Parts: sequence; C-alpha cells; structure tokens
Amino acid sequence: MSLIFGQLVIGPPGSGKTTYCNGMSKFLDKLGRKVAIINIDPANENMEYKASVDISELIKHNEVMEKYKLGPNGALVYCMEFLEANISWLIKKILPLKDYYLMFDCPGQIELYTHHKSIANITQKLEQNLLRLCCVNLVDSHQCSDPGKYLSSLVLCTTTMLQLGLPHINIMTKIDQMKKYSHKLDFNIDFYTEVLDLNYLLDKLDEHPHTAKYKKLNAALISLVEDNNLVSFLPLDINNDTLLMQVKNSIDKANGYIFGGNEPCNIQALLACAVGAVHETKKMSTLDSYFNQ
Repeated sequence: MSLIFGQLVIGPPGSGKTTYCNGMSKFLDKLGRKVAIINIDPANENMEYKASVDISELIKHNEVMEKYKLGPNGALVYCMEFLEANISWLIKKILPLKDYYLMFDCPGQIELYTHHKSIANITQKLEQNLLRLCCVNLVDSHQCSDPGKYLSSLVLCTTTMLQLGLPHINIMTKIDQMKKYSHKLDFNIDFYTEVLDLNYLLDKLDEHPHTAKYKKLNAALISLVEDNNLVSFLPLDINNDTLLMQVKNSIDKANGYIFGGNEPCNIQALLACAVGAVHETKKMSTLDSYFNQ
C-alpha cells in the first residue's frame, strides 16, 4: 500500500488553524493535489471547510461536558483520550482516503502537546499505519509585539517539538497584520522568524516592567531555547501565494512528500512548483520585499 502524506495542524486558540486548513487546502487544490481535511477538534464549531472526517461523528465535546460535569478543557482531554482508545475508528475512516493528501485540524489546548500524551500516541499509531505526517505549529505574529509573549512562544514551540517527535515546521501566521505595525516592534522581522541572537531579547525582558523582576528565569528560558536550537518560523499571509508556496515546499521536504507523493504532472502544478523553488532560495529577500510593498 502506498504512503499517505499529510499535516498535523496545531497551535493555540486564535492562531488561525481552521483558516490555515481552509486556505492551504484550496492552494494545494490549485496545484492539482487532492486534499481531505480531518477535523479532530471536537470543540471546532466554526469550520470554514467541509471535513472529510469529523470527530463529532465519534464523540461530541458538549455532550462530554454535560454528562461528566467537566469544563471545556477537561472535556477536550477526555475526547482526545477517547479518540486514542478508539483509534481504529479514525484509521478506518482514513484508509479509503489513500489517494488524498490529509490535513488534520487539531484542538488548540496547548497542554495536549506539552504535558499530555494522547495526541503524541495518536500520531504514533497513525504513522504505524502508513501515514507520514509533518507537524505544522501555528503561532500568531501578535506574539512578537511583547518580549515576554515571544519568549513564551519559543518555549512552547521547543516543548511541543520535543514532545511530539514529528518532523516539525513552525509558522508565524497573520504576517499581514504584523506588516501594518512592524515599525512598533523592538527588532526587524528576520530577528523573530530566524530566532537570532536571543541576548538582545534578554535585554528587553530585563528592561520590561512585567518581566524585569524575573531575570534569572528569563536567562534560564533563553538558555533552554538556545541550547535545543530547534525553533525558527516561516512567515505566512494566507492570501499570499508566494508565502504559501514557501510553506508548502518546506512541509513537503519535512514529511518526505517530495520523494513519495503523487503530485499530478500537469503544467500548472509544475510551473507553480518551479516558481516556489525560486522564491524559496530567495526567502529573505522575498520577505523583505513583502514588508516593503
């Protein structure tokens, strides 16, 4: 049986997971790639797309809250544990989609990726059944507006990457909003996307009224991020095809799709991929030109 490739789309609430799944699936469709979206977020009530598989067919978040008297987060943990225990249901739903590229729209509760094992166990079982996934972790570019928030995002990304153990791409979303207010940032855009010398960030943390009293903690967290040296971000404006192509190319390399995928050999797809390859080699100049438009 041929491999099935896909993306595990994660990120905190409000980072744009559902918007990303909808936008990226339409972009891939333009390239000739058949895409199926799998919703495994039982609390997702505002889907912008038609899900090929929806966890609500298996378990409903509101019913769990009502039956077991749980809050939203507790019910979400229960749902993920229930999905893990019934992973055969998900696998049976996915196997008929063997000719599709899969996008998993995941819950936003960060504890599921940093402290809890169900998502990691689910992905491990999916990969045992011929799936090849890349974790796509979305971070709202608004986090760059404050040194404490940005450091928190770096720690969260590092922890998630270590916990899930999948090929991993971090995406800085809503870069179009960041573009409007880039003049108010402490550093230029490449500092945040490339995660450059964090000693400059440490200086800002030690000066900030809300974080200055935590100097030793700030230094320890900076050291944690730098010692692992795992995090960088790709910028994304969901309405910009050039940035979408950069993200798509990076994900295809990470999960191995470029070696084993079934990309249609049509002229439109080939030209689009060629353009994307050129843009990727000039990533920083492309980003600079985007911000200077």
